[in-house]
Parts: sequence; structure tokens; C-alpha cells
Amino acid sequence: MTGVRHFTHEENERIRAAIAAVERRTHAHFAFVVTPVSDRYVLFPIVWSAVLALVAGGIVALGWPHFALRMAFGIQAVTFVGLSLICEWLPIRLMLVPKHFKHMRAKHMAHREFAARVLSRKDHRDGILFFVSQAERYVEILASHDVHARVGEDVWQSIINDFVAAVGAGRRTEGFVAGIDACGTLLATHFPAASAPGL
Repeated sequence: MTGVRHFTHEENERIRAAIAAVERRTHAHFAFVVTPVSDRYVLFPIVWSAVLALVAGGIVALGWPHFALRMAFGIQAVTFVGLSLICEWLPIRLMLVPKHFKHMRAKHMAHREFAARVLSRKDHRDGILFFVSQAERYVEILASHDVHARVGEDVWQSIINDFVAAVGAGRRTEGFVAGIDACGTLLATHFPAASAPGL
């Protein structure tokens, strides 16, 4: 389990127990990653602050045409610095980022984690990744080729839908545990622990 933050000790223990149960039931790899945010999106605050600073300068130029140029530049500079500092607060920064871009960055991180935690394994590459990026409200289950061929996309989407519904209802930990258990049941069905090489 990686990246789980803002969870109580009891919640962490429940999630770890669910993951351990999956690992006992299957020889396939199960990776579980929860990250607070998938990207820092550092350019968005800068771009928005610069645009709004230019707008502020334009308003001054149109409203007060005889205003001193030096003062106008000062207003723009103060506006830019002030907005840049305000936009450093993550909730505001995320509001500036288009949803499709946030999901694109979360998807990129999910695939990177999947490659590192499942596909890079030398013994065998059967497995899945349950990935959640909290700030982007993004959930994805990635499966290796053999696992995906046996299970199919609709099943993964059903698990995601149930998880999202549970979190939306305020049952976050129950959603995680149920999602992990559902993934474990599928892996145990198609890749049971007893079928591991050498057993």
C-alpha cells in the first residue's frame, strides 16, 4: 500500500488487512496506490496570475488613461505576485486546471505506477493496480494482459462504480475495502494461490 494519507490508524489497518487477504488468495500481483495529487500543476497558477495581471493593467489603462506608467506596472506586479501566492494553495490551484487535464495527469501516473509495480516484475507479470488520485477524483484499475483477457473491462468498471458510490455516500474506508476485496476475489478465481509455480 502506497500513498495513503489522511487516514486514521484504524482505517489504515483495515485497508492493510484487506490487501494482505488478497495476497494470500492469489499468486498474481496486487498493487494498491492512493496518492493525494498526481501533479503539482505549477504552470497554471503562473499563467492565470500573468493573465489577470495583464487584465488589471488594461483596466487601469482604459479607466485612467493619464495614470503614471510606473504605477500601472507596479499594480500589475503586485497583482501577479499576490495571485501567484494565493494560487499556491492546492484547492485553488486545482480549480484552475481543466478536468480533462487533471484526469490526463492522473492517468499518466497510474500507468507509470502499473509499469513499476506489476509489469516490471521478473517472476511473472500477472496482476492489477487499484489506483486512486484523491485531488483529481480519479480512479482506475489497470490489469495485465492475461488478467484483463479473463476478466474484461466491464467488471473493472463495475468495481470502480461501486467504490465511487461508497465514497460519495461518506463510506470511504468501506469503499476501499470492498474494492480491494472484489479485486481479490477475481484474482483468486482466475489466478489462485495454489496455481503459483512450484506449489
